[in-house]
Amino acid sequence: MADSEAAAVQDEAADPEQDEGAARRARWTAAATGAALTLAGLAAAVLRLTGPAPALVPAAYASGAAVCASAAVLGSRGRTRRALWLLIAGVMVMALGDQFD
Repeated sequence: MADSEAAAVQDEAADPEQDEGAARRARWTAAATGAALTLAGLAAAVLRLTGPAPALVPAAYASGAAVCASAAVLGSRGRTRRALWLLIAGVMVMALGDQFD
């Protein structure tokens, strides 16, 4: 019985259609998340620019949005691990900029 379970797991892991679908979902997720965070960062930068916040705050939001935009590009090209780390870095830059307010 253990041999049949091992064979079933091996067949599932070797299914190229399943791997291709997962890779496609990962690319779309990374690209969509990067685009959404880019838009959010740019909107926050514009809102902070029109207010009384120091100049460092909108600059941090804009630079975080730029990092997220590059993550969206990398994610759409299949570099999803790097895109994930860039998304994390971009959000951290935006959060750090928010601390200066």
